Amino acid sequence: MRKSRGRTGRKRRRKHLQSFMDGVNSSHKMEYIKLKKWLKDRGFEGSNLRPAQFWDTGRGLMTTKALQAGDLIISLPEKCLLTTGTVLSSCLGEYIMKWKPPVSPLIALCTFLIAEKHAGEKSLWKPYLDVLPKTYTCPVCLEHDVVSLLPQPLRKKAQEQRMTVHELHMSSKAFFSSLQPLFAENTGTIFNYSALEWAWCTINTRTIYMKHSQRECFSLEPDVYALAPYLDLLNHSPNVQVKAAFNEQTRSYEIWTNSQCKKYEEVFICYGPHDNQRLLLEYGFVTMNNPHSSVYVSSDTLLKYFLPLDKQRNAKIAILKDHDFLENLTFGWDGPSWRLLTALKLLSLGADEFTCWRRTLLGDVISARNEQQTLNITAKICHFLMEETQHVLLQISQLKSNKENLKKQLALVETLRLEDLKILQKSAEILCDLNMATT
Repeated sequence: MRKSRGRTGRKRRRKHLQSFMDGVNSSHKMEYIKLKKWLKDRGFEGSNLRPAQFWDTGRGLMTTKALQAGDLIISLPEKCLLTTGTVLSSCLGEYIMKWKPPVSPLIALCTFLIAEKHAGEKSLWKPYLDVLPKTYTCPVCLEHDVVSLLPQPLRKKAQEQRMTVHELHMSSKAFFSSLQPLFAENTGTIFNYSALEWAWCTINTRTIYMKHSQRECFSLEPDVYALAPYLDLLNHSPNVQVKAAFNEQTRSYEIWTNSQCKKYEEVFICYGPHDNQRLLLEYGFVTMNNPHSSVYVSSDTLLKYFLPLDKQRNAKIAILKDHDFLENLTFGWDGPSWRLLTALKLLSLGADEFTCWRRTLLGDVISARNEQQTLNITAKICHFLMEETQHVLLQISQLKSNKENLKKQLALVETLRLEDLKILQKSAEILCDLNMATT
């Protein structure tokens, strides 16, 4: 009797181990126990989701039962959500209401996060703050050496992001000073740049969209943010579909899945059909084999292959600019985009074909010569970007062995660049086939 029970026990243990092969259950960790209790006190009934550590996505949520399309993944009561309403009902409320000119909803939330983090043990939101990331990998947090390895269009956006956060900090200093009566320490020390950067990244990467009515005490920027404890542990996948919204009847934020998920697998949601550059810019991560990924061609790269001697060059550039054909020119998994080919067709028009530029923008074939030249230049640009990407990947591998402290940031850019290289290689094959078909 005992022997057979032992065998069953071993079998069960093996099955149990197998079930957590993909993800290691983290429910037993004190930070999650405290978070679950805190959420329960605010009316959260629990769910079939457990915190877990996954080898490919890091921290996420796994399901303890199989999910079918149409199932409710999670329902988080309004009391658990952190919104501008939460901020106004805190001790910060009276200071926000009398401050002129009014602060933005974003600054109100940033201020609240910084103040609560500073309060430590005294904060009512401590169980949530304890599970928030300590650091982020949004471009604003990346070291200068790492930013310089980003593709040029993303590098420009990363610099703009940094400027935005710097200006936000500078313009909020007077408001932060007005909060001095609430703190024993100097507000300049509490609300320093790195504290604001952390709070800004928390909101930028983790908030759900939830529209709130316009309040006079805030500036006119839309008030559409809500931080959702526990729910924000769900990771993004471009391959799933979900329905997410605030339910006015249940006064809860609900997520319903349109996909299936096996028991003990990671549950994903979709942040939108974003390419990897957008994911890195907005959320600080990239996904492998992202069907929406693209490699962007900057206008500098585009124009490098057209002779300055072309008398109509400036006129062509002006036309492309007027018709918004110098931005969002890409290579994707299915080759060069229609926009990229159209821009190159217009730039390849001969002097005798220039009057046909309107037809070019509509997608008409102008001449066999124009088509052939367009393909040739597209292939040259594709190979140029491949070489540039390989060069950057070499720089990254050298830096990884020299700069231990930048390993995490470098690995992120490396993933982005490796995905770019795959897309460019696929595009080069497609262009090669097209070339063979036209010659």
